[in-house]
Amino acid sequence: MSDRDPAASKYYLNRELSELAFQERVLREGLDERNPPLERLRFLAFFTKNTDEFFMKRVGGLKQQMDAGVSETSPDGRTPEEQWREVLEAARPLFREQSDYWEEVLKPELAEAGVGIRRPEELAADDRAELRSYFEESILPTLTPLAFDPAHPFPFISNLSLSLAVLSVDDSGESTFTRIKIPPNRPRLIAVPGETNDHVLIEDLIEANIDLLLPDLDIRDVSKFKVTRNAEVRRNEEVAEDLIDMVEDVLEQRRFATVVRLEVDADMPDEARSILRDQLDVDDREVFQRTGPIDFEDFFHLTELDRPDLKRSAWTPQRHPRLEQTVSDDADVRTDIFDEIRSGDLLAHHPYHSFEGTVQQFLDAAANDPDVLAVKAAIYRTASDSKVIQSLIDAAENGKQVAVMVELKARFDEKNNLEWVRQLEEEGIHVAYGTVGLKTHTKTALVVRQDDDGVRLYSHVGTGNYHSGTAKGYSDLGLLTANRDIGLDLTKVFNFFTGPTLDDRFRKLLIAPVTMRERFTEMVRREADHARAGRPARMVVKVNGLEDPSMVAELYRASMAGVEIDLVVRDICRLRPGIEGLSDNITVHSIVGRFLEHARIFYFENAGDPEWYIGSADWMTRNLDYRVEAVTPVEATDLRRQLRFILEVSLTDNRRRWVMQSDGSYEQVSPGDEPMRDTQRILMDATKAAVDRGYGTGMVVDREIIPEDLLVESAPDGGAGTDSTDADGNDGDGGGEESDDGGGEESDDGGGEESDDGGGEESDDGGGEESDDGGGEESDDGGGEESDDGGGEESDDGGGEESDDGGGEESDDGGGEESDDGGGEESDDGDQTDSVFDAHADRWYRPDSETYDWAVRTADGDRRYFKTRSGARKRLVSEYGAVQK
Repeated sequence: MSDRDPAASKYYLNRELSELAFQERVLREGLDERNPPLERLRFLAFFTKNTDEFFMKRVGGLKQQMDAGVSETSPDGRTPEEQWREVLEAARPLFREQSDYWEEVLKPELAEAGVGIRRPEELAADDRAELRSYFEESILPTLTPLAFDPAHPFPFISNLSLSLAVLSVDDSGESTFTRIKIPPNRPRLIAVPGETNDHVLIEDLIEANIDLLLPDLDIRDVSKFKVTRNAEVRRNEEVAEDLIDMVEDVLEQRRFATVVRLEVDADMPDEARSILRDQLDVDDREVFQRTGPIDFEDFFHLTELDRPDLKRSAWTPQRHPRLEQTVSDDADVRTDIFDEIRSGDLLAHHPYHSFEGTVQQFLDAAANDPDVLAVKAAIYRTASDSKVIQSLIDAAENGKQVAVMVELKARFDEKNNLEWVRQLEEEGIHVAYGTVGLKTHTKTALVVRQDDDGVRLYSHVGTGNYHSGTAKGYSDLGLLTANRDIGLDLTKVFNFFTGPTLDDRFRKLLIAPVTMRERFTEMVRREADHARAGRPARMVVKVNGLEDPSMVAELYRASMAGVEIDLVVRDICRLRPGIEGLSDNITVHSIVGRFLEHARIFYFENAGDPEWYIGSADWMTRNLDYRVEAVTPVEATDLRRQLRFILEVSLTDNRRRWVMQSDGSYEQVSPGDEPMRDTQRILMDATKAAVDRGYGTGMVVDREIIPEDLLVESAPDGGAGTDSTDADGNDGDGGGEESDDGGGEESDDGGGEESDDGGGEESDDGGGEESDDGGGEESDDGGGEESDDGGGEESDDGGGEESDDGGGEESDDGGGEESDDGGGEESDDGDQTDSVFDAHADRWYRPDSETYDWAVRTADGDRRYFKTRSGARKRLVSEYGAVQK
């Protein structure tokens, strides 16, 4: 048994540095020349957007702690000041790399393709004159120069505003600092006259015409700068008399919050830099010198140019095949969406399936169906022109009982949500604003309907917001179901939003903060118990963040017990994989692609009786303890197969996947000589194939593109039968999917080398348009995850059963029983004697796979695949019995 302490701080990565590592993966997509140029530009813009928010939220929070004198260390053993220093040091080279790549590579490449960012002085005289006229008529009147001198105080600099710092000298030789704010209500990218896609930046146009704004002055220098302020402004909800007033006050305070970053032109004179540094009260470490543009976020507009040759091919979200007939013009064919949901659960996967053709259709139908009695929804974020809100208003106007939970504390969406609250209340709709001490993060809706056989509850439980805009760019899942237990559970949740207390008894749903942590902990421990007893044990968890120290410790203990664990974590991850004797059995993956990976999927093998869940919660302390979250089981076989397929393609992606190393760094997986496998491209193709097929489940896998044996090579001799079901379960054996369908540790469907997801067509692979999350890919070397030959990690995984692999001499697990893993006796490649493998020589083989090293033919004619020798041995023992000595 390993003596490593799962709670020791040295085994935990820093939350802030882990998030910054994710932003680096986003940046890498912007530098990856396999992506078309405008897609690279999109990723550079996302890098700016994301790091702005990171500094506002996370660095701002660290500065708050420092100012308050907090010296308590984080789970990784760092004080707030130590974290602050390391974050600034780690961020600086990333900004430099972004700027250098733009100036030296991408800007010239785009210019050569006819999409140039030009400086005014580079233009022809006629073009300069026309732009000067535009400046004088449309920009100059909006500018307000603010001087700083003995007669004028230093001006207020608003958060994220871009400004010009002008140094001038008067006739007496006195120097004056003048700040000019770049007007946010004017286009930053100004088209050059003529039929071109060239633009000038508004800040460059202002500088070129500064004489019109500041006439008769000796201008010595004009430099750009940008200020970032802390957004972690909070008030005590317990003493706030009105939540709306409190949120409005927080919004106001943010405008004047502490400066956490100052970005300046690299060639800004020391005089101007010193004035800014002193007046804004920033440390030298918080000053970032930038070459070229300071802010890339406005470059999103360039990615909308009609230049298909410079970007990936477009994707149009598809209507779910099962809902096509609900909008048919043929009355004889047309079906009711509620009848369709009642006939079987439906899984929508955005943006592969359209939001409008699934969730929005569900809410529209509820608003207009005469048999619907009540509609309830929880809104965390929604679009500024939300059709979701309009559906709720329509429902109220049509006489339904409508209740809406709008979370006013959704960061950076507070203002938008305040406006929706007022509009809903004006329509007479009951609105709950949130819960004191908690954020409501559930993505849930409930429809109460009078059916022919009584009142029925229709539910939607999702992983993403009711936001039609982000549904085109975020990858999310949603379950539409008429399951009564789920509906009754949601009824309790909505009653909590408007009532005094949250029930802690639920039939199906996992609800934070009352039952979710306990249930997830129980399921992780159950897998560990299965592993110790030699039963199949496997976990695959796909989340956006894994930060909670207690969950990390539980995963470490499960790994030490022998559970094979794959974690697909988009960004923050405290866990360190691949540490011998602690996390040998854990691999951490991250996927960054054109869509933001936002879905949460949980798979527990449970000794061959697997459980699947999806929902709104990550494994972060805030989600488990300080938010209202909902996670639902997925029980329908065909929907489980779809989830299995999503995980399988994610774990074998060789284009967008990154693998974390034990030090927290990431290595990107490369296809090498294999066909390209891009998860999101594969899922687009599978969705389109389902639409072409017609009525049925949401995705179909073309065998010519995705072999049935997805995770590993087929058995050399063709082996016994394999699971022939596709993601939809259209041609399958009906059952086997659950035994390990999670794409799990043993990819039960094994086989076929992965034929690429669509050939080379993923010139659109890169895109990034929505991938603000980034999500890279992992080096599928396994990150040292398994010492496969029995290192300390598996020395106690025998869990009481004897290691039939050769006598008592290898009982190095410290227990009375022999270590089932061989106690290090046999080499990883099977060169040395092992009685289990010898006795069952025709029942195992070494697959040709970069993911799995061992394959076992099971008694039912299937195959199971393992990363470690000990896992294969356990399966042989469980299938065929121990070797008698």
